[in-house]
Amino acid sequence: MRCDLNGADLKGADLSDADLTHADLYGANLSNVDLSGAELYDADLTDADLTHADLSGSNLWVAHLSGADLSGADLTGADLTGANLDNVNLSHADLTGTNLSHADLTGANLNSANLDNVINPDFTDAKNVPAKYLKD
Repeated sequence: MRCDLNGADLKGADLSDADLTHADLYGANLSNVDLSGAELYDADLTDADLTHADLSGSNLWVAHLSGADLSGADLTGADLTGANLDNVNLSHADLTGTNLSHADLTGANLNSANLDNVINPDFTDAKNVPAKYLKD
């Protein structure tokens, strides 16, 4: 069963450790939400507002985040393997230790993002990647 929260306003909610596998969160307001440790496998977060959300340690395998705003979000230790991050705003986000294996970062804005110890990133088509993370 797919959880339908399309366009929902969940601003500031505590959804830590929630199972939102395959959830429809298209366009949802998830700003300042605690999603730490949440299961968001294959969730649709397209165009969602995740500004300043806590997604630390969450599982976002093959999640759909195209056009989402994750500015200022905490993604430390999150798993974004195979996630669609096309045109996502990750400015000022903390991605320390995040797994970005096979993630699509085309057009993603990484201005002032913390990318320390990120696993398998491909910044080829990303925008505003801080210089210290670019390989020579």
